[in-house]
Amino acid sequence: MESSSSEMGWQELSCDRWTEFHVSSWLRNIGIKEIHIIKLEEEEVTGPVLTTLHKDYLSSTIGMKSGQIEHLLKKRDELLMSEPNKQKKGRDLSGKSRNDIKEKVLHPGQEPISPQKPCDRAEREDVTVECNDSSTSTEATFSFCDYQNFDEHEKDCRYVKHHVLPPETGIENMIVPCHEYKSLEVAHTLDSKRLKSKVANEVLRFACACMNMRTNGTIHFGIMDKVRGKHKHGEIIGVPVNSRSDFVDALDYIERCFKDSNQQCDARRCIRNPRFIEVIDREATEETWVIEYDVVPKASIVKDKFYSVGVPKFSEKSNKVIYEEKVPYYRAGANTPRIPNDELVPFIQQLREKDQQREEAESSRNQTAVECREDQMCKLINLLTCGKPHMDDSLWYIIVTNKFQPEHLSSISFLFHMNLFCVLDFDPNSKTSGLCSRYKEQKAITLHFLDDYANNDGLKTDDLIESLKLFERKSWIFCNGRNDFPGGEKTCDEKTWIKTRKKKLKKAVSLICNDILLRGSFIVLFLLMSDVEQPIVETFHEFFAEMNGHDYLAVISESEENYKKWSSLAQVSCPMSSLKDISIVEMPLTHVDATVQSIQLSKNQPERKLPVLNGGLCFLKSVEENMLDSLEIISVDQCDNTKVEIMSEDEIKQIESHFYRGGKIDWINFWLADKHKCGNIIKRDAYDKVCKILDKKAHLTKAERPIESVNIYHHPGSGGSTVARQILWSWRKKVRCAVVKQCKEITTVCEHAVRLREHDEKDKNNSLPVLLLLEDRNADYIDDLRRELGNVIATKKISPYVLCFILLICNRSNDPGKMCRASPSQTVAVTHKLTEAEKPLFSKKCEQLKLQFQPDFILTFVLMSEGFDRSYIRDCVEHILNKIDHSSPITRLIRFVALLNSYVRDSYISVSHCEASLGLRNYVDRARYHAFVDHLSDEARLFFIHLKESSTHISTIQIIHPLVAEEILSQLSAKLPQSDITMALIKDKVLMNHRFAREEFLKFIRALFIRRNKKSRGDPKDTAFSPLIEHVTNERGGVQKAVDLMKSAHIALGKEPFVAQQLARLLYTNSRFEEALEWAEEAKSLLPHDTFVLDTVGQVYKRWFYHLYDTLGEEEPSPERAIEIISTALKGISAFQASEKTPKKETVSLNSSYQGEVDVGCRLLKFLSGVNVFLNNTGKSDLVQYLITDYIPEAVKTPWQRFHQQLKGLQKSLEHALECISEDLSYFQTDISEGDEELDARDPEQIHKPREWLTRKSAVYAGFFCIIPDESDQASGSNSTAMTSPAEKLSSFQRKMRTYKLGGGNFTSILSLLYDKDPDRAGKKLETIIGMYPENLTRNCLDKTDLANFIICQIALNCTLPGSSKLLSLKELKDLSKRFSTEGRNMSTASALYLLSLLFWPETSDELSSADTQILLSAIDALKKLCSQKSQDVSHRKSKIVTHFFLGKARGLNKIVHRTAIEKHIKGPLSERKLKWLGGEVWKTKEVLQLLKRVEGWTENENLFVKGGTRDGKIRVLPRYSASLPNGNESVTFYLGFSFDGVFAFDIQIME
Repeated sequence: MESSSSEMGWQELSCDRWTEFHVSSWLRNIGIKEIHIIKLEEEEVTGPVLTTLHKDYLSSTIGMKSGQIEHLLKKRDELLMSEPNKQKKGRDLSGKSRNDIKEKVLHPGQEPISPQKPCDRAEREDVTVECNDSSTSTEATFSFCDYQNFDEHEKDCRYVKHHVLPPETGIENMIVPCHEYKSLEVAHTLDSKRLKSKVANEVLRFACACMNMRTNGTIHFGIMDKVRGKHKHGEIIGVPVNSRSDFVDALDYIERCFKDSNQQCDARRCIRNPRFIEVIDREATEETWVIEYDVVPKASIVKDKFYSVGVPKFSEKSNKVIYEEKVPYYRAGANTPRIPNDELVPFIQQLREKDQQREEAESSRNQTAVECREDQMCKLINLLTCGKPHMDDSLWYIIVTNKFQPEHLSSISFLFHMNLFCVLDFDPNSKTSGLCSRYKEQKAITLHFLDDYANNDGLKTDDLIESLKLFERKSWIFCNGRNDFPGGEKTCDEKTWIKTRKKKLKKAVSLICNDILLRGSFIVLFLLMSDVEQPIVETFHEFFAEMNGHDYLAVISESEENYKKWSSLAQVSCPMSSLKDISIVEMPLTHVDATVQSIQLSKNQPERKLPVLNGGLCFLKSVEENMLDSLEIISVDQCDNTKVEIMSEDEIKQIESHFYRGGKIDWINFWLADKHKCGNIIKRDAYDKVCKILDKKAHLTKAERPIESVNIYHHPGSGGSTVARQILWSWRKKVRCAVVKQCKEITTVCEHAVRLREHDEKDKNNSLPVLLLLEDRNADYIDDLRRELGNVIATKKISPYVLCFILLICNRSNDPGKMCRASPSQTVAVTHKLTEAEKPLFSKKCEQLKLQFQPDFILTFVLMSEGFDRSYIRDCVEHILNKIDHSSPITRLIRFVALLNSYVRDSYISVSHCEASLGLRNYVDRARYHAFVDHLSDEARLFFIHLKESSTHISTIQIIHPLVAEEILSQLSAKLPQSDITMALIKDKVLMNHRFAREEFLKFIRALFIRRNKKSRGDPKDTAFSPLIEHVTNERGGVQKAVDLMKSAHIALGKEPFVAQQLARLLYTNSRFEEALEWAEEAKSLLPHDTFVLDTVGQVYKRWFYHLYDTLGEEEPSPERAIEIISTALKGISAFQASEKTPKKETVSLNSSYQGEVDVGCRLLKFLSGVNVFLNNTGKSDLVQYLITDYIPEAVKTPWQRFHQQLKGLQKSLEHALECISEDLSYFQTDISEGDEELDARDPEQIHKPREWLTRKSAVYAGFFCIIPDESDQASGSNSTAMTSPAEKLSSFQRKMRTYKLGGGNFTSILSLLYDKDPDRAGKKLETIIGMYPENLTRNCLDKTDLANFIICQIALNCTLPGSSKLLSLKELKDLSKRFSTEGRNMSTASALYLLSLLFWPETSDELSSADTQILLSAIDALKKLCSQKSQDVSHRKSKIVTHFFLGKARGLNKIVHRTAIEKHIKGPLSERKLKWLGGEVWKTKEVLQLLKRVEGWTENENLFVKGGTRDGKIRVLPRYSASLPNGNESVTFYLGFSFDGVFAFDIQIME
């Protein structure tokens, strides 16, 4: 009964019949959080439990908050109030009363036919029946079943408690047994003597009647013989059996009850010994049984005989068994009365006729007993392919199996080419001697236990899939432990398994069926290869429940005995008739293997072929290929294992049309075209261009670099991806080709690419290169991959002149031409516009396709042949939409898909979401997808294309082309604005809360509101907000619409903090500062430690301050009028400072809040200068004194009382912020990741030109404080010293401000001067800055910061004007720098430590004194410590650290060479220059070889050293790329670079 209910939705059942899964579905429907739903499900909250839930339980046990509790209880009460109506409706739907059904069952055409075939077990069908009680009327579901096989003893047959047998029957044809029931409800408790007499009474009376009627019959004990209470007539209840001998010994009454010895002997021969059939009850605590006695009155025994019996009866009065008078009995319908005396003679006269009928019936049965076998082959094919003619990758398969016998392991080839998702294996020895051991010889697998699927860490589905490597390798789940594994789960017996692992299995099955695989996309195949035990049956129960029935379940059992036991246990869930429908029994596994292989599209191919350098081929085993799962390898014989002979023309046509409709091209398309099974695929001009570039690079005898790249930039949907795959297809015989799969770790890709290159090759310097296709990867990923591959090449000592890898980079761009111009020698553009040479090719192809397909169904190709002309697209879409019903749910779905496809790259909606949106049933039949397509309108069929998402294989829907999606959205939004479409989407609870593929769907919704357009990504322009929000703000009343949208999205996405952050940005951009602050604080409450969120709070105040400043009516405000503006500015500074103290995100190299603080601070200084009390002759001086001393002007003393402390700290805080920005820029490159770019609220200059911004802001800051009197003259109020005042007359503060204003205030600003294209101009500016310092400097006349700035100015000046008179010698600078401290609490700044590493690095290995060596080593150590504190994620940030200087061949200060001196010798566009740095070509440039010094050193225990200081002294140097360090102990040479994280080695080469 439970299984029947599980097939129905909660809407169709009364609450008291809900399982915990019905409760979960209802909770999701009312909007309860998923975390609470999972907890309630774990606590087994069923419908009846739901009705009794109270606040305390929900709060303490489930952990719900009051809002969720109140909502749940209110909805629960509303549900209970509506229950009577639902029950009434349920009764109406169920249709018939119990009496109606009984009448139906009693109809002759519905009577069961017996004897049954050997495999038939308690066959049943689910019928909903209404029970009428004297006091209540309740609805119940009963499962009708059939009898045990007549006159057969089968040890593995069982009945299920509460199932209902057909009503008791009379005689049909003497062979079909009649049936009589006795409940023994009370009698089973009698003592042995009474029980035996009771059983004998019933059995002998019934047997006598059957023998007289010459009919087979069975009397059943433990079956209800009448309606009593809730029990129905024929209901299986079972009775406990204390002693089986009582039922056997009851037949001993035969000799005392039948008339004479002949009759007694006949009775013994006709009455069979009792059968004890177990009654299964999953909730029972004791075993119960049905006891059956078969009566078989064969003609040879009973012919010409008439029987009478005196049945026993226990007399309570005399306390002994007495015997009734011996009388004859017969069957009258379903009853067994005695034959009336007046009918006795006619009855005896009819016996001869009955004997004749019996003999004929027996003879007829023997003649027609030829077994009619079903077509097992067709049945097997249908079960495994859902009715398709052959097996392909459209379905996943889950195998559930027990122990394989050794002889079976040679017949499992069919499994190798099944699209397996996972195997649930109950054989603990499978890995060593079972199915697993044989399967892993050919396929890569990942070994798991049930615990691995428990997801105890609460990972999102995508993360769990990634961690378990699902969809990449086959997951082999050992459900009962492993005997060969010391850890993990141990093997246990059945009872222990039920107690300890059943719940784990339930979780795993639920996860697979509800979160990972879509219902209808997979088949669960049970392979019963040995004796069946309860755990594998429990697995069947769980899949049956989760999949809402037996669709997509299949069972194969070679042994009939195993199957009988299986089916008798499995019938608890699945009706016997259904079990038979899904089972293949007694078909040898060898036949199964051959049958399945005959319908598989791919032949079993344990190895594939790869090209080798000598022109031959080598083999790549399937299992080895599976291990390289980050790559999709294209072999020489790609697709050659396809059985094209079993593919129909329609299938080939469908493959071809899918591509021309806009689907991604597959290798099978190329293969079919090569075999002339379909039309040729047009090669665009870009194909030839790429081939020429590749030819040039691949055929050089001496490669320019070991890692080459070719770029393809293409308009979305212009065929760029097709061109890239055409390249791989045509080059697969020349080089080794592979596609890098999405979302793979760079280190993994690198490892697999190297293994692919070296596979079956002996000489690493003489191997074919690997052509790697990378699609839509950002520059960081490509650079990191190139660097990682380069490290491996260096480590393996492969010659730098051997081409090892070619990266074919295929990226979408809205301006491919621009990207091509940036690097013309290695970039090809593919645009929507066809060239003159391409137009006739496309036109001809289009005409050919129109003969095969309707033009509307190849719309994408038709549009492409027209060059995607906008007016042509507009007309096509307008024509299709002409008659569309704007109010239909399907049109609504088109709007949603068009909206997502227009604004979010690669977005889709899963088929499962679409079905839910259209109200299609959640459980589906085998024609699932076709049913969905049939439900679509004509317009939707033309616009939608059905795809499978590559990483998770989810069936999805997209618009056929991005430009078509944009045009659909444009035309449909004429009637319904995009804001309304979006609002309808995010308020659609069915879509937003749909469980399957939910994370991906919500990711697209987030992107809809957060992702901005960036030119750097190939977008047409940079946008401040997401393109959707920018569009909506341009609608009528748009800003408020956009605000409302983002508020709704914030809620719909479960209080998404970054939507709140973007909403705050939108509000402050539109001068709605109070609301902006509210939403910034909301985001902060959700992510209290996120840099971007905290920075946004500061940005709100910054824009608010700017707004108040810009809209101030008065030119000369009073102190009182300035209060609000100052307060807002200071709140902004405080907010930015709070953000600065938060640990930085790993991906952020520059804390943007320092820049915000500087922006606000500089503008506040400007504002303060305009307050009227500071506008007189001494006003500026008074203001500066107010800000940097204890002096407070009388006019502001009271009005600004609460600001004094913060304003007096303004100068110091600005100086600190500028210094922090400088330090960050000294460490790291200024790149920003794409993810961070979405959330960054800074100005474009701050993001993309931070060094220029810093120089400009430093000048603004210093300009305010420059015109001040000397500190010694402050009391007298004398005028400020002129800029030309001698350096000796300047105070340290004045000097600092002047140097700041000139660009010498910090390390970054000074080094920025070296990038000036006019070195003379930069040199003169540096001389001016140096002129600000006293001429005869001593160690202690400057503070440490000023001293560091002075020394770096000297080094920079030597790089620009090496002959300047302002220069000091290296010895003098080293002497000055000894003031810097390298340890302790007073340790100097990173800039000072960096200068020590530069100055004290020896020109020769024996130059340093021991004291100088100590300074150098301690400075390097201190730099490393500071850098590790600075960079939380060192591995990620290392590649971003800037190397400012290198060690040159010259002596003195000239040994310090800035990177600009190297870069000026590197020619080509920016991308090519970057490539030369990454590829190491820089170190081979003639000028660089002359300029830089190669240092000699050695490797020892995987460390790199150079000689220094004392005779035995050594200095450790870190390799910039650790993989470039040679293995073993080697003498090496390298170039030295100086970074803020230490001294590093570049281009390490082993000394010959």
